[in-house]
Amino acid sequence: MINIDILVESEGWAEEAALHDLSAHAIAATWLQLDGGEQPESELSLVFTDDAAIKELNSDWRDKDKPTNVLSFPAFTLKPGQKPGPMLGDIVIARETVAREAVEEDKSFDHHLTHLIVHGFLHLVGYDHMTEAEAEEMEGLERKILERLAIPDPYALSVIDDQSD
Repeated sequence: MINIDILVESEGWAEEAALHDLSAHAIAATWLQLDGGEQPESELSLVFTDDAAIKELNSDWRDKDKPTNVLSFPAFTLKPGQKPGPMLGDIVIARETVAREAVEEDKSFDHHLTHLIVHGFLHLVGYDHMTEAEAEEMEGLERKILERLAIPDPYALSVIDDQSD
């Protein structure tokens, strides 16, 4: 089973238990789509923060001096399909950017947040969108995973690729 550690660093987020439930559903659906089997014994951290904190991380790690919606920090480099070890890594999400994008893209906050958790988790297990082929593969997986969760296709409405990582 994938153990999810939650850290809420800023104001405005839902209660930790609600964030854990939403995250656990997103991770379970993602794992089911990718593997179909039992989840590995592994751990990941989800940090729910604000634009100021994620802007600093984005600047330090990606040389981009602006906030972003999600950042992923894999503990180990994995290739798609490779089984993770005991630690997957960290996913950091900024509330203000998620809220702004949800409004701009006419999506519910929870649907957009779920999409970003799925997106971040796919990065932890080896997926990326650096090339057009990788982006198509990753977006296709995201669509299938979100469909499992009864969430509309996020790419049918807009493009978030510019903001996410």
